[in-house]
Order: sequence, then C-alpha cells, then structure tokens
Amino acid sequence: MTTNPADLNNQGKKAFAAKKYSEAAEYFRQAAQGFTEGRAGVLAAEASNNMSVALLQAGKAQEALHAANGTDTIFAGANDVKKQAMALGNQAAALEALNRYDEAIEKYEQSADLFGSVNEGDLRATVIKSAAAIKLKTGKITESAFKMIGSLEAKKTPTFFDRIIKFLFRFIK
Repeated sequence: MTTNPADLNNQGKKAFAAKKYSEAAEYFRQAAQGFTEGRAGVLAAEASNNMSVALLQAGKAQEALHAANGTDTIFAGANDVKKQAMALGNQAAALEALNRYDEAIEKYEQSADLFGSVNEGDLRATVIKSAAAIKLKTGKITESAFKMIGSLEAKKTPTFFDRIIKFLFRFIK
C-alpha cells in the first residue's frame, strides 16, 4: 500500500469514479494528510475538497463541511480564484445538505461572485442556480426568479431551453 500523497489522491479519484465514495474519502483524507506533512498546502486543500465531495456523495454532510472548511482561504492565499470559488461551492453544498439554507446561499453567492471575476460563466451559473433552488424551496419565489435570470445571463453558451426560460422571465421583471 502506498503512502505517496499523489498516489493516494489518484486512488481516491479511481474510487470516486467507481462510486465508492467512503473509500474515496478515506484516500483523499490520507492524501491531504500527506500533502500537509510535506508542506504542500494547496495540494492538501485540493485533496480536502475532493474528500468533501466524496463525503457528501456518501451522505456525510457534516464531515463534508468539516473537510472543506478553510480550504477557500488557502486557495485565496495562493491567488487561485477558481479553486477558491469551488471550495466555497463545496462548503455551500454541505451546508445545504445540513438544511442550513441561509449560510448555503451566502456561500453560493460568494462562489458565484468569484467565478464571475475569472470569467467562469458556466460554473457561475451552476452555483447561482443552486442558490435559486434553495430560495425556491424556502418560499422566496421572487428572489429565486431573479437568481435564475442571473444564472441564465451568466452562461456563455445557453441551451435552447435556457433561451426560452430567459425569454419567459422577461415578463417577470
């Protein structure tokens, strides 16, 4: 069995692809620990984010949140805005799974702002849709509609369905 963090990370990716989420999370945990011990903070943060996604898929939202917490600041320190936004999105997804909706919306919106700042329109649209879905679920219909409009406007290549929805939403404004 390997103790090389890069190999452990690759094993985690293979387990994740095979939908063995708990196993993947353990590989990512070990990889993050190895990267941390080797003072490779950004790689450790990436492994922690991968662990967070695997834990969320395994139905372990609290552990997923714990794994992703703080990784956004590591990416911010490394000036990697895209990964910072992804980390915030991972935190938001875990918060959403824990029914901590207001906190999730806040993280999704922070993530969307960051994705927008680095011209990642499709990723921005994805997190905006997630925030809109929470608002819809919690009865904030008008806010949800405006969030959805924002997500459609963020997409670089909207689908035919997206264009139809965008046209219909014009009547709400």
